Amino acid sequence: MDTCRVPANTSKCSGNTMECFMVLSTQAQKISIGILCGLFGTMCVFENSLVLYLIFSSPGIRKKPSYLFIGSLALADILASIIFVCSFINFHVFNEAGFSKEVFLLQLGGVNTSFSASLSSLLLTALDRYISISRPSQYKLLMTRKRAWTALGVLWATCATIACLPLLGWNCCVLDSSCSELFPFVDDNYLSGWLCFVVVLLGCIISAYAHVLWRARQHVAYMEKHQAQVGKQNTRMRMDVMLARTLVMVLAVLVLCWSPVLVLMSYSVFARLSDRLRKVFAFCSTLCLLNSMVNPIIYALRSKELSSSLRRAFSHFRRQLKAPEESPEAESTHKSSVVET
Repeated sequence: MDTCRVPANTSKCSGNTMECFMVLSTQAQKISIGILCGLFGTMCVFENSLVLYLIFSSPGIRKKPSYLFIGSLALADILASIIFVCSFINFHVFNEAGFSKEVFLLQLGGVNTSFSASLSSLLLTALDRYISISRPSQYKLLMTRKRAWTALGVLWATCATIACLPLLGWNCCVLDSSCSELFPFVDDNYLSGWLCFVVVLLGCIISAYAHVLWRARQHVAYMEKHQAQVGKQNTRMRMDVMLARTLVMVLAVLVLCWSPVLVLMSYSVFARLSDRLRKVFAFCSTLCLLNSMVNPIIYALRSKELSSSLRRAFSHFRRQLKAPEESPEAESTHKSSVVET
């Protein structure tokens, strides 16, 4: 087992750094965490998988860059849920500490990559909406599918590189520096840098959406003033305004769910956390799963295109179920039974 410099308030753990971070002390706490992770994680994977299916099974939807970014967000939420739930329950509920430093940092890097990609996808979506509303006539020239895929490739590569820095050597074991109180083997300086990266992303997203909302309000006022004018451009405006409002709701849920975790992470960099606050952090971490679970519900309720695609999928599924009953074999069997009767 790798040993590092243990935080001052966890020195009572007798040098076993992994056990120092197992903060759930009662069976009731472990069962509660297990139920929350199992419920939120299962729903998150199912809902986001459905969103991906609806996007990529519909040619009309998957051609639009806006939905490519939403698909990236759904994929990031799926990966984060799977990796987070498996590693979190294994560590905090079953108290499994037999894996190596490299395995733990790989799991942590997977969660960080997914969350960073989720935020970055929201940023790309915000920029996409801003271009669509501010320059509607040039949108198709500026935002092509090739550029969207290129942006997503750069996004995921950047997030993976930043998240894997501890695994590549920026950790408190290699550097012999002070470790984080919340994550084993993680250097405090790296945690500070990652928090700055996340805060910058959130700031850019909020700034972009502020401009989107301002443009959306201008378009709403324009449409109310020219209600008699009906055409493609007016319809396109309504769709852009609706999608902009939908993604603002996604952003609001993101901030509400992740704020407690980010605040406690920031506090741990500058001050020592009590055992009670570390337990609070463990429970607040499940809010990240709640955020990933709520996002697809917002899409289904707010996006007319995804709602229509969902209705078509259900109709197709129902026809598939009814097909065996209406097959020639079933019909002939039914006729013969009538004759015998």
